[in-house]
Amino acid sequence: MRAMTVTPGKSDSAAVGDVPEPPVADGSILVEGLLTGICGTDLDLVSGAFGSGRPGADHLVIGHESLGRVLEAPPGSGFTTGDLVAGVVRRPDPVPCPACARGEWDFCRNGRYTERGIKEMDGYGAERWRVDPYFAVPVPAELGEMGVLVEPASILTKAWEQVDQVGARSWFAPQHVLVTGAGPIGLLAALIARQRGYDVHVLDRVEDGPKPELVRALGGTYLTDLGQLDVVPDVVIEATGIGQLVFDCASLLPPAGVMCLAGIRPGPATVDVQLDALVRQLVVRNAALVGTVNAGKRHYADAVEVLLAADRTWLERLITRAVPLSEWPDALVREPEDIKVVVDLRG
Repeated sequence: MRAMTVTPGKSDSAAVGDVPEPPVADGSILVEGLLTGICGTDLDLVSGAFGSGRPGADHLVIGHESLGRVLEAPPGSGFTTGDLVAGVVRRPDPVPCPACARGEWDFCRNGRYTERGIKEMDGYGAERWRVDPYFAVPVPAELGEMGVLVEPASILTKAWEQVDQVGARSWFAPQHVLVTGAGPIGLLAALIARQRGYDVHVLDRVEDGPKPELVRALGGTYLTDLGQLDVVPDVVIEATGIGQLVFDCASLLPPAGVMCLAGIRPGPATVDVQLDALVRQLVVRNAALVGTVNAGKRHYADAVEVLLAADRTWLERLITRAVPLSEWPDALVREPEDIKVVVDLRG
């Protein structure tokens, strides 16, 4: 069968690979791949920056943002033929560490976890894939193809959970939210913030096109310069990973403010900042910075609820381009108005 493949550690190795049928060891549910989303992690995998295949394999099937349709499911699995399903990305390590043993594999302590389409396990970017029922996420039929957004949305439901938990150390009633970056992660962060009733401001350098339109459609304020922000943000969701911007936004936090770092910038970088001054502000204001990556099983279920509650037309506008599997490397080349690009695995 055909799949989206790369050679781990080798740059520019993206190809339409001919791979074996998925092994039963991957799970008892057999799935027809429908869509998979492209994100910055996939770009890093293609660049050879990181990634590893199954032990002994010379390739890796990528694709961790998944949507498929069940072809075969055993009795008692909770799934039947025809059901839509998304797959969880991370798997607990075999030891397991204390976090993985409690189902918190997104907080793995020893780094021996595996990840579909990223680390030591083939991903969902194939015509067919298998998944264990425990790691399969039911996608309601009414969500349809927007189910491909479940995985990226799970990153943000976890991020907001972290904000809530940090904020709960004291009285916490946020009103104003700043989101930096209007890519898929930033826009989904803004979507959740608006669903919570917060006043949302989204910062991005793009001046026109679908990004500002989508923010305004949510009822948010779109900014192209941090100096345009006319409120003090109680919460910052940082989705760019740009060091200077992280510093500048952290300096804005009020007493008990929370900043959640959800973006990573590829490659090393240096930033000339007055770190002592920032530390002083964070300490004096009881402000907090917290990093987050990946998601646990409950965050996927929360993501489904977020997407079901969203305006369907708005979600459809978030997906700006679909590329067929036969030409999937084209999805890696960014076009001017791209937000979320998906690969259609159906041929």
